[in-house]
Amino acid sequence: MNVLSRDQQIAIIACLTEGQSIRATERITGIHRDTIMRLGARVGRGCAELHDRMMVGIRCGRLELDEIWGFVGKKQKRVERHEIGHKGDQYTFIGMASSAKAIISYRTGKRDTENTDLFVQDLRQRVIGAPEISTDGFHPYKVAIRDAFNGRAHHGVIVKTYSVTNLAVKEAARRYSPAEVVAVSREVESGMPANISTSYVERQNLTLRMTQKRFARLTNGFSKKLDHHAAAVSLYVAHYNLCRVHEALRTTPAVALGVAERVWTIGDLLDVVLSLEPNRPVRVTRNFTVIDGGRS
Repeated sequence: MNVLSRDQQIAIIACLTEGQSIRATERITGIHRDTIMRLGARVGRGCAELHDRMMVGIRCGRLELDEIWGFVGKKQKRVERHEIGHKGDQYTFIGMASSAKAIISYRTGKRDTENTDLFVQDLRQRVIGAPEISTDGFHPYKVAIRDAFNGRAHHGVIVKTYSVTNLAVKEAARRYSPAEVVAVSREVESGMPANISTSYVERQNLTLRMTQKRFARLTNGFSKKLDHHAAAVSLYVAHYNLCRVHEALRTTPAVALGVAERVWTIGDLLDVVLSLEPNRPVRVTRNFTVIDGGRS
């Protein structure tokens, strides 16, 4: 149990949602990093539960789906056989309502068919009707969206072609920047999507990488454990939807979507999430974490 004042808890969470690492937060607040990590994990689990309760029965015209790369413990090339499930590459799938800029569904795990299916099924359970859906060219999306929406979704795919040579691949890997886009094509997979684009969710991915130290490139701030990585993603999503005022909307995505009546403060968020599931054991599964005895 963390023995911290409310102001100390707010200061810690404010640092963690503004791109500070655990050790930087320790230096700023004067609170030991183990306490910071315990609070972050607990708040992240509560944010997962809060998201699960709030994001239901959503009506939206367009959805944009994308994945953002991260890693846990070590780079994929150094992962041993017994570590495959919880170490190395871990992608975060994100489904965003394009007009409200709100994150409707998310899932952290390997970038494979199984996780894609589970992510899209979870998204389907949260939205009403048959919205337009835009994705990148990741092939499992096609079958997953068809099955989850019974063929009624208007699904479009945007495919980007990069200028890549062997030399360019090595250089891009070294400096962590993509090759030049030389062509963009849009393909209709089902229905009649009016607009095929993933620009909004890709811009949101930049916000995630900038405001969560665990996603920063070329640092030692990466996650060491999968459950802490998942908790950090859940904290980010709750803060992004409820507390962070979007510059274009001039309010939060949750208010724009209609699931919140006002902009939340970090104090509001803490008051709610710390009261949801106190002292419940947690295991990593599904799209982020599961609190034993409840879905999150």
